[in-house]
Amino acid sequence: MVLQRKLTKAIELKYNMRSVKSQIPVNHCLWLIITIFLQIIILFFLLRSSQPSNTQHAVALNPSDCQSGYVYVYDLPPAFNKELIDQCHESDRGCGAVSNGGFGTKATGLEHVVPRNLTPAWYWTDMYSAEVIFHNRMLSHKCRTLDPEKAKGFYIPFYAGLDIGKFLFNYSAKDRDRKSEMLLDWLKEQPTFTRNKGVDHFIMLSRLTWDFRRLTDNDADWGSKLLHMPLMRHVFRLSVEKHQNDNLEESVPYPTAFHPRSESDIIQWQNYIRSYKRTKLFSFVGAKREKIKNDFRGVLMDYCKSEEDYCGAVDCATGICSDGATAIMETFLGSDFCLQPRGDGLTRRSMFDCMLAGSIPVYFWKGTFKGQYEWHLPWMPESYTVFIDNRDVRATNGSLILKVLESFHKDKVKEMRETLINLLPKFVYARSGEDLGSVKDAFDISIDRVLKRLEIGRNQLLTQNQAYFES
Repeated sequence: MVLQRKLTKAIELKYNMRSVKSQIPVNHCLWLIITIFLQIIILFFLLRSSQPSNTQHAVALNPSDCQSGYVYVYDLPPAFNKELIDQCHESDRGCGAVSNGGFGTKATGLEHVVPRNLTPAWYWTDMYSAEVIFHNRMLSHKCRTLDPEKAKGFYIPFYAGLDIGKFLFNYSAKDRDRKSEMLLDWLKEQPTFTRNKGVDHFIMLSRLTWDFRRLTDNDADWGSKLLHMPLMRHVFRLSVEKHQNDNLEESVPYPTAFHPRSESDIIQWQNYIRSYKRTKLFSFVGAKREKIKNDFRGVLMDYCKSEEDYCGAVDCATGICSDGATAIMETFLGSDFCLQPRGDGLTRRSMFDCMLAGSIPVYFWKGTFKGQYEWHLPWMPESYTVFIDNRDVRATNGSLILKVLESFHKDKVKEMRETLINLLPKFVYARSGEDLGSVKDAFDISIDRVLKRLEIGRNQLLTQNQAYFES
């Protein structure tokens, strides 16, 4: 509209000048012609400046901030991300899960649980929303470049988790694979993808890796074949639970409800959980799975309720649980330890909710922590977690839990909690565009490590190519 108004004014000026010229002496025409010419030049520059700049969304590049390199974000066709959000009512996660850039709806009812001035930093964040969060953060990342020739890494913002969530039940294998195949058909037409066989590309998968590893075309088998498709062979992937034997995959923390706006938010929350008065030795948040034979969660729930002096229970079968719900946070804040059985995979979102509250996770399968989240958490989980074998717990109907946890001296508990408190910035996701000062959150750490990992892959490819041509 601005451009149209300027053009209209130029036309009106032209005809007005003609009218004036017909009414003035001839000796003034030269000056009028010069005036018109000058005005045309001025209009030319005005019109030129009104055109959209190709770099209007570029992030300022400071080489000292991006020593690991720059990232190019593919502008995928809307079918692979935007339309999946627009069609959120068809998703198994619902529209609330993808609102506010993946943070979900604003949290309410937390005023008596968290400091009042921190409540704006809390959202009911869905555990499978990380791909939306990563995309939004990546668009404003300080090391994003709009020039693919400057990039060391290429981010593929395909919401594969949102897509597969619509087709996990009562759909065919073809239905589950369709969007992934369309994406790869698009990628193979991109010179930036084909020139290095995708080794400098990465994708964020917001669901468990097992949702993308179907081995057959049997409709009864689970998930899609995305990670077994040939063009994905060299693409690096992030997921909330990785396959521990896949060197091209790394796990990143599940999103929690806390999304700090500043470094001071983090420090205040750390101080809050450090001084919080805890009245229970341990807690359990979950629900029995009645359809599962010998359900381990049932063992934990029954034992926790039988030891109410020591254990705080939140029974999600009653419907009071949701992502980051008030009852969950209050229970974790009030306990020294929290019981963390395996979830849909070996990991579960709840263990990050637990750590966010400064409660020490107790896990029962070694794969829950060992080998997972190695970029964000210490490689020795013993410094901030407790392991009790699930078979021993079953054999004692849960009583071993109390025996083990009571054996920890209060100074040791305090030391383990302090380790968790210091780790906290590494497993939370800050709001997009916010400045955390010297602190790196889960997203910052992930991107830094991805770029270093992609460089290793690219160097390996170059070495292989050189060896091939020299042979």
